Amino acid sequence: MNITSKIITVSDFKKLSEKGIFDKKKIVFTNGCFDILHSGHVLYLQEAISLGDILVLGLNSDSSVKRLKGKHRPINTEHDRAIVLSALSSINFIIIFNEDNPYNLIKEISPDVLVKGGDWDINDIIGSDIVQAKGGLVKSLAFKEGQSTSIILQKIKQQNETT
Repeated sequence: MNITSKIITVSDFKKLSEKGIFDKKKIVFTNGCFDILHSGHVLYLQEAISLGDILVLGLNSDSSVKRLKGKHRPINTEHDRAIVLSALSSINFIIIFNEDNPYNLIKEISPDVLVKGGDWDINDIIGSDIVQAKGGLVKSLAFKEGQSTSIILQKIKQQNETT
């Protein structure tokens, strides 16, 4: 499979679903900005796919990252972030979304499992109502201490200030 073929639209996902591609498969969904990919992301995504058969990642678009993280973000474009994430074997599909949160995307995909990082309380995970209503699992995965894009950016800033 060409890694860019993992980058699809909601419409593409629905067409695959209608063809029965996901029959008897447990679909796991997660989302995020994934601006600068780091080991915490990779470990998190490996744990996410272990909860099912198909991992769908909702990737915040450039405009939504800017609204959520500020005018200097994202560092990498949505296209570049999607390409890098596509290279990970844990991810089956990536859908870029423009909203500030993935609620509508979760409603469209209707996953069996919804996961977020450990810095999210289960009651605060957007879309948990949708997944729980269909008897699915909502899980907050272990937070990888010291692993975040913000920490990486802070280190870069500190190094630049000392040179």
